[in-house]
Amino acid sequence: MKTRPELTLEDCLKIHAAAEAEARRNNWNVAIAILDDGGHLLHFARMDGATPANAGIAIEKGRTAAFSRRSSGKWEEIVKSGRTSMMKMPGILPVQGGMPIVVEGTCIGGVGVSGVQSAQDEQIAQAGIDALT
Repeated sequence: MKTRPELTLEDCLKIHAAAEAEARRNNWNVAIAILDDGGHLLHFARMDGATPANAGIAIEKGRTAAFSRRSSGKWEEIVKSGRTSMMKMPGILPVQGGMPIVVEGTCIGGVGVSGVQSAQDEQIAQAGIDALT
């Protein structure tokens, strides 16, 4: 039987703290979602000033990364290259800002961020993941 790492609450708090610190360092108000490898929400926070829409978008970006085991930005690149049919892929939001959490070669979840420019959202998500890995 296979064994593999999985996210704990402590891991989520560590990811969130680093992601929030990156956002605060840049004066960015965002929503941060951390999901398990099945796309189920484990931890969420919406900073003051982030919109209700940012909440839903952050969750969907993180779910995209967890489901597909690739960044939501990669899906955006695929769509931009002309594969518009990818817009219909179930569970996929092709907008940069969702990153898979990969530990020991295994995707154990995803982080999604929304509230600023998509590249900045991804920067925040990566900062959170870097704190864990």
